[in-house]
Order: sequence, then structure tokens, then C-alpha cells
Amino acid sequence: MNIIFLGPPGAGKGTQAQLICQKLNIPQISTGDMLRAAIAAQTDTGLKAKAYMDAGQLVPDAVVIDIVKDRLADADCYNGYILDGFPRTVEQAKALAAIATIHAVVNIAVSDEALVKRLSGRRVCPVCGAPYSVEKLGGVTTCTKDGETLIQRDDDKPETVLGRLTVYHQKTAPLIDFYQQEGTLRTVDGSQSFEAVTDAILTALGAQQ
Repeated sequence: MNIIFLGPPGAGKGTQAQLICQKLNIPQISTGDMLRAAIAAQTDTGLKAKAYMDAGQLVPDAVVIDIVKDRLADADCYNGYILDGFPRTVEQAKALAAIATIHAVVNIAVSDEALVKRLSGRRVCPVCGAPYSVEKLGGVTTCTKDGETLIQRDDDKPETVLGRLTVYHQKTAPLIDFYQQEGTLRTVDGSQSFEAVTDAILTALGAQQ
């Protein structure tokens, strides 16, 4: 299956995509990974993307689509893949439809209130990057791996989270309606436990094991 994962910041789509890929034995493909790989390989599209990034500009959709097209042509994508973080806009979705057939779009739905609480309660180790939840720390303030004092990232502060959600609703949420009309959308409740969300996604994909 060729699958897209949608969801607001903090919905857990990246982690869920990684797990579902392992279960289905297909690759997880993110825009960032594709860009870095294309740049490292010095492909034509990778060099174009690097020129925009070096100039501090957003990489145009046309260049991103070319990089996606190149990546989806790789042998490991023959049996399917999960696109995580792409498309981000309806315009990108329409361009993607011209180069790939998408069989299912998983939308991990979580309320803004729950996301603000979840993200603003997140702490990370400044050394190894391990994430922690304040609710589960029980008052502990250091990393269990290296003993470093945990920190709150700037983009996890409540006011920043709200800003990220506003951008999501404006730019990316319209994809939900787009894929609903395409008949490929599968929405799951992302406020459940991590394991329950995984089971719900597998059920929605008809891939329960």
C-alpha cells in the first residue's frame, strides 16, 4: 500500500509511521530525509534544492515533487511506502497525484487542547535528545541515560505550539477534506494510548495482525 500520514504537530504521526512501516515491511519516507539524501547524492534536483536552502529560501513545490518522484522510483518502494510530512498543501497533493497512486491516507486526529497539553508537557535531554513526558516523570528532572537536566524546547512552549497549530489548520488541514473527497481518508483517534492508536491504524488499513 502507498500511504500518507496526516496529523497536527504532536499527534505522533512520525513515531506511528515508523512502527507501522516495520509491521508492513515498507519504507517510511519523510521530506527532510529525501532532501538530505538528494543533496548528499548530488542529484540534479538535490543541487537545486541545496541552492534554495543555502539562500535561506523554501524549496519550491516543483523541486520537492521531483525529489519525491525520484525517491518513489527506488526499489524499496515497489511494495508500498508511508509518506510522513508530505504533502503539506492541497497543491502538493494534486502534484503528487500526477506521479503516484495513494491507496490510503491516515489522519491522526487530536484536539488542539490535548496537543498543547501534550507538547508543553514534553521535555528532552539536551545531550542525547531523548523525549520525556512531565506527567510520567514523577518529579524527576534528569535524563535516565546520561543524567543531564531535561529542558523544554522553545517550539514546545504553549504559545509556540498554538502558533504551529494555527499554521497547520491554515495550510495542512485542508488536505483532510481533499482526501475525504478522494475516498482514501481514514481518521483515527490520536488521543488514545500509543498502542491503541497503532491498533486503530492497522485496523483502518485492513492490516491487523
